[in-house]
Amino acid sequence: QEQVLQTAHLLKETDTNVFRAGIWKPRTRPGGFEGVGEKGLPWLQQVKKETGLLVTTEVGNVEHVEKALKYDIDILWIGARTTVNPFAVQEIAEALKGVNKTVLIKNPVNPDLALWLGAVERIQNAGISQLGVIHRGFSTYNSLHYRNNPKWHIAIELKKEFPDLPLILDQSHIC
Repeated sequence: QEQVLQTAHLLKETDTNVFRAGIWKPRTRPGGFEGVGEKGLPWLQQVKKETGLLVTTEVGNVEHVEKALKYDIDILWIGARTTVNPFAVQEIAEALKGVNKTVLIKNPVNPDLALWLGAVERIQNAGISQLGVIHRGFSTYNSLHYRNNPKWHIAIELKKEFPDLPLILDQSHIC
């Protein structure tokens, strides 16, 4: 908690207006840091109260959505690992019906435009009007140049389908 608040106060002195925190971190294999979970949500409330920064975290299931809404998290993002699962995205969409929050959808792990479009459409169909996408590149085996290959043509195709949808580039995943 101390680290979160200290970081937020330092960021407040910059042009930053959103504090991003991975309360839940999906990991491929057990044993890695998977976030602090729900106990970190009051910390984000405190960040917002003390700094005025908007707060955001990833949600991977309905339980995450319910807890994030309970703690008034401003922006929810659907991560790359969740975007690939239409069942999970649909459940999240249903949990978001009637909610006035910003929702961001990361591209799926694998280069599949249809999965990304489907996630956008499911969230839109839930009535979420404050919607954007995050391009974080795509996983590749034995990549020599990028952590995640950008495959720009897929992001461009998504923008052709949804020209007014804000697109954020998460270059930290691509580097």
